[in-house]
Amino acid sequence: MPLVNAVHASETHSFSKFAEPSITLVGGFGVAGDAHAGLTVKHRSRVARDPHAVNLRQVHLLHAELFDELIEAGFAVFPGDLGENITTSGIDLLGLPTGTRLRLGGAAVVELTGLRNPCSQIDRFQRGLMSATLARDSDGNLVRKAGVMSIVVSGGEVSAGDPISIELPAGAPKRLEPV
Repeated sequence: MPLVNAVHASETHSFSKFAEPSITLVGGFGVAGDAHAGLTVKHRSRVARDPHAVNLRQVHLLHAELFDELIEAGFAVFPGDLGENITTSGIDLLGLPTGTRLRLGGAAVVELTGLRNPCSQIDRFQRGLMSATLARDSDGNLVRKAGVMSIVVSGGEVSAGDPISIELPAGAPKRLEPV
């Protein structure tokens, strides 16, 4: 069963986020008290390009299985270290299509908007980590493994141990792309 492993937030634009007992998702806004919450973009590189762009990166989700892979490769990386708000387990986040809705716990619902595009901040955190979060599939296409981004459709409290249910979008699936 897919579960929420851990939840994180940070009021500052720090790379890593802090573990919390729970976080509150606010519809159309993001994680209450998190620096990346808002109607318009909050990630510094995106603000520099267009501060009025819609925020498609309100909530960052990352699969706990990536931490296992990175630890096996020699990196000391744990939930929250890569800046995610929600660490999941038992769900192939990267394999879900754009528009997939995830119910987190009893009320909160997020909709996947795209992939997190790993940036140089990852290498500043630990040298070589960026390349460890990238791979190639059997067709030679780049695979970005640093999680998925989403918007909040319905607010609510999310805590570690909460179940996750998946609602796939209608129609032909559209592959997640970087946002």
